[in-house]
Amino acid sequence: MKTVHVRSIIDSSRSYKYIDDGNPKRGGVKDVYFAPDRQYVVAFFRTPLDFNQRDRIKRIVTLYLDNIKNGNAGDYFLEDIYRWPYDAVERDGKTGVVVPIYDDKFFFGKGYKANNTIKGGEKVGKWFTAPSFRNQQYPLSLDQSELGDWLSYFQIAINICRGVKKMHQMGLAHSDLSYNNVLIDPVTKSANIIDLDGLVVPGLYPPEVIGTADFIAPEVLKTKHLKLNDADRVLPNQKTDLHALAVLIYMYLLRRHPLRGSKIWDLDAEKDELLAMGEKALFVEHPTDYMNIVKAGQLRKWDSFWGNPTQIPYTKTGPYLAELFKRAFIDGLHNPMLRPIANEWETALLKTVDLIQPCSNPTCAEKWYVFDNSAKAVCPFCGTAHQGTLPVIDLYYKFKDKVWKPEGHRLMVYHNQYLFYWHVTRKIIRNETLTDTDKKPVGYFTFYQNKWMLVNQNLSGLRDITEQKDIPTNSMVELTDGKKILLSDEEGGRLLYITITNQ
Repeated sequence: MKTVHVRSIIDSSRSYKYIDDGNPKRGGVKDVYFAPDRQYVVAFFRTPLDFNQRDRIKRIVTLYLDNIKNGNAGDYFLEDIYRWPYDAVERDGKTGVVVPIYDDKFFFGKGYKANNTIKGGEKVGKWFTAPSFRNQQYPLSLDQSELGDWLSYFQIAINICRGVKKMHQMGLAHSDLSYNNVLIDPVTKSANIIDLDGLVVPGLYPPEVIGTADFIAPEVLKTKHLKLNDADRVLPNQKTDLHALAVLIYMYLLRRHPLRGSKIWDLDAEKDELLAMGEKALFVEHPTDYMNIVKAGQLRKWDSFWGNPTQIPYTKTGPYLAELFKRAFIDGLHNPMLRPIANEWETALLKTVDLIQPCSNPTCAEKWYVFDNSAKAVCPFCGTAHQGTLPVIDLYYKFKDKVWKPEGHRLMVYHNQYLFYWHVTRKIIRNETLTDTDKKPVGYFTFYQNKWMLVNQNLSGLRDITEQKDIPTNSMVELTDGKKILLSDEEGGRLLYITITNQ
């Protein structure tokens, strides 16, 4: 074992140390060595890079890194969303990148319930997208303490969307977005996009790979037999990223693959795979074409309760996400221009979080579900019915003087749920640019003396329009059917309209 010193090829005044014990951690194309203090790793490409590849690396650790640092919420992206390479080195003719080490939360604390063979291993997303690893009867299921609940995966998906959105805004494409290149921690609801040294810059740096199985867009597989310089050959780009993003979100929330159904396209396994994921790709939940639906006894890969769309169809994710899944896997599956962009996914996920209800069953594995506007609310995961009334709040905005229009945004109420500034006014957008002040709750909902109440913590303009009276801070107002509550009378302020359901 020896300590090796290497200098930056970007700035010769910078140097790095790593431990070489002759047995580096081997990735797909790189050998990874740890710094003595384990604050960073130095990852060397096993094959010498050509001029374009080296230039790509240099731009990633300088120009694109600076763009993130100097842009909105730079610290958030570099600390919470990416493990972005920040320098490049060379040794023995091989190029390496210097990357911050993963946070401890992205390593398994326990791993399998039955044994500790993956304890300390990286929490790549694939561990959390297959139902078998969640089934506590399965010998290799993950320890319950590692799994989080259903709500965890909404925040994880939001973080991934923000990472993809930022890359695309900079004109970049990931090119190999998959559950292997995203680390997640359901307990802290965190996600980190990794392996960022192969980013695609259209017209400047082509992709190095076509992607990872399960996440490669159909048009890429359909044309992979063509030569690289063929005008009809489709290589990874931002539109193919959007296919991979949709697949990731679908798999995190529903734990099955959207295209792996019961249809056998060819008896040759390799040809069948190429057709099923490429030219013949067909959504397993297509509303009119049943050729690839999952049939009882024919679940080719996802063979438990979670894997069956007839048990938990994609519509259980709520109206906003269901519409985007339809666009991604029906309208846009073979028409990349119709795929939802990352910002649309982020917005839909955030709006869906406002529709989430806690399940009253303490043994429910998922703990949360999306209210589906039915007369009686029932958790689709464990079948437990909601007990008692359920306030539903529709948000309205002032279209013009004395004319209020629905926002297309609904807020479900549960005991001790918070109200935030992004609910109060249209001027504050719930995204990565929120300030600490924006993140503080301004009120909360509570079930008090058999009544649903809204407690005003920090709003000066809260007013009961129905009763025509102000609601001062540190006071509360009852939520009754048909009540209208003005959150703010300033420009952009919203009005709440209350409906009491589940009576």
